[in-house]
Amino acid sequence: MKTSFKIALISMASVASLSYASLASAQQITGAGASFPAPLYSKWAAEYNKATGVRVNYQSVGSGAGIKQIDSKTVDFGASDMPQTDEVLKAKGQIQFPAVIGGTVPVVNIKGIAPGQMKLDGQVLGDIYLGKITNWNDAAIKALNPGLALPDATIAPVRRADGSGTTFNFTNYLSRVHPEWKAKVGEGTAVNWPVGAGGKGNEGVAAFVGRLPNSIGYVEYSYVKQNKMTYALMKNKDGVFVSPNDDSFKAAAAGADWNKSFYQLITDQPGKNAWPISTATFIMVHLKQDKPANAAEVFKFFDWAYKSGAPSATALDYVPMPDNVIGSIEKAWSQVTDASGKPIAWK
Repeated sequence: MKTSFKIALISMASVASLSYASLASAQQITGAGASFPAPLYSKWAAEYNKATGVRVNYQSVGSGAGIKQIDSKTVDFGASDMPQTDEVLKAKGQIQFPAVIGGTVPVVNIKGIAPGQMKLDGQVLGDIYLGKITNWNDAAIKALNPGLALPDATIAPVRRADGSGTTFNFTNYLSRVHPEWKAKVGEGTAVNWPVGAGGKGNEGVAAFVGRLPNSIGYVEYSYVKQNKMTYALMKNKDGVFVSPNDDSFKAAAAGADWNKSFYQLITDQPGKNAWPISTATFIMVHLKQDKPANAAEVFKFFDWAYKSGAPSATALDYVPMPDNVIGSIEKAWSQVTDASGKPIAWK
């Protein structure tokens, strides 16, 4: 009888220990990937921790590394600015959903030129990164910028050194508007760059351009604002030179059909106000969860972000997801289950 009682006590202690472990694990969740949304995720994490006590540890390591980490299950969620196709996700046993919309912005460091003064288009931008245009007073740049004092100086292109969704967005745009770029380089999180020095993360590119005279690079818009960088206007599909901001990012996303699929690319979209290098940034989770408490906390965090984090997103010039899209996202979460096949309870 005593032996049975001891076994029962041991069993109860084991269950309690497992329950405590699940509860403890849910007090911190981990994510890794895109540097594009990192300023916002950092802000959201701080606000969420203050509201709930739960810590969200996000590593800004680039979209390529984020995809690898979620594939290997070393994080609770991965993040990428390059959406994966529905077929790829199905093969991996994952789902993805958009978090916010933003824009990739060409930035320059040229003495005497202020933010928004320089105008560029896809042809010139592609030619610079192909190494065909090498000087700031090239005739093609002067034709877009009559009256602007362009220096007789060699252009120093800066690009990403790591696997990057920002690079995917940038090269996807160039592949749509520049046939030679598409044929010779193409698109991807990492490509064989004809020219340029590499910086790691949006942070690295921003720092590189900031200290290198006569340079050009591309970063997510919040890094432009944070670092007070000199951005260029871009000529869009309708032939209009537009500024990067939440309104032009929103205009680019207007035609996306999120209810059909979360795989949406919004570069080079029509609309006189559309920013041509816009993108959504995405979160990836596994359909079958080994740590259901952590998965529930991931969904709670993003539910809170959608419903309470919009002001922070807007302040950093990201575009929050529309309410009808949020409904579709949370419906998709119902597909995620624990090891026994029971849907994750996050509400």
